[in-house]
Amino acid sequence: MASINVPGKSSWPELVGKNGGDAATTIINENPNVFVVIIPPSATGHVTAVTGDDNGSRVRVFVDDRCVVTSVPTIG
Repeated sequence: MASINVPGKSSWPELVGKNGGDAATTIINENPNVFVVIIPPSATGHVTAVTGDDNGSRVRVFVDDRCVVTSVPTIG
């Protein structure tokens, strides 16, 4: 689990299935203490490789090829 260093909401399960850009806006509106990184699928259709580091102010939003959120965005 991510180490959470910022106040406010830390996960957004209600955004799974939503548009990635809209999800990013919602996350920033609900917790302005974080920054959002949208992670697209790779060219092969699998999840793009990401670093394994925890960042207490970052939220990764994983999307599919239609920019639909595929997993729960969480701080980390």
